[in-house]
Amino acid sequence: MPHQGLVMAGVEVIPLCDAVGPMGDQIALPLREMFGGPDHPVWTRPGAADPWVLHFHCYLLRAPDGRTVLVDTGLGGPDSPAAGWAPVPGRLAAELAAAGVRPEQVDTVVLTHLHSDHASGSLAADGATPAFPNARYLVQRTELDWLEASDSPLLDAVVRPLRAAGCLDARPGEVTLAPEIKVFATPGHTPGHQSVAVGGRQLVVAGDVVLHPVQLADPTAGYVYDHSREAATRTRQRLLAELTARHGILATAHFADPFTQL
Repeated sequence: MPHQGLVMAGVEVIPLCDAVGPMGDQIALPLREMFGGPDHPVWTRPGAADPWVLHFHCYLLRAPDGRTVLVDTGLGGPDSPAAGWAPVPGRLAAELAAAGVRPEQVDTVVLTHLHSDHASGSLAADGATPAFPNARYLVQRTELDWLEASDSPLLDAVVRPLRAAGCLDARPGEVTLAPEIKVFATPGHTPGHQSVAVGGRQLVVAGDVVLHPVQLADPTAGYVYDHSREAATRTRQRLLAELTARHGILATAHFADPFTQL
């Protein structure tokens, strides 16, 4: 069942837990090496180095005008590009059903970034048909350009089929989805990473801007798999400072508890 949701500025925000499990051996490293380095002072904090069990959260947003937005599509099926390191298959379809939402009711899919644990559930089981047939799939133009210059398996697994179906929207910068819901760029983890603000940034669905609780304790604890640790740190510091000043809520992708009050 989905986690308990909340309402912000009239928008219902429902976390959808796609999967839970440790990072697979294909990319796993000791936690100290993944965040900040073994000598980073954050590791002197009690409990900081406890084993990392990842939760893979997507989010459903229901606006007051009836628009339905899905943030990220999760791990996908057993043959997902994430299969080498994450607990596939994901259970997003079951989570949506439990929330009372059918795939055809989703109006917009926001992909925070084009990594396999956030975008691999974008297609139906045939690998060609959009999983959300009436939705536009929104990515940052910078993100799409970056991926297309790579040899990522997501090109064939996600991007090209969505483009062929005519439902992929690549936009630059801020995009308004509803008066209470806006998408904005949060680069660093990937070049075109984006987040979703609800209620004038009183709540932000932040993708992988903050991956682990140690980054709340010290936002300078960079992640080894960030595309640019420097840009990711700047983005994280700025976003956390803004939310803290507003006493806002951070909605994360990989924390056990999806919502963190700042």
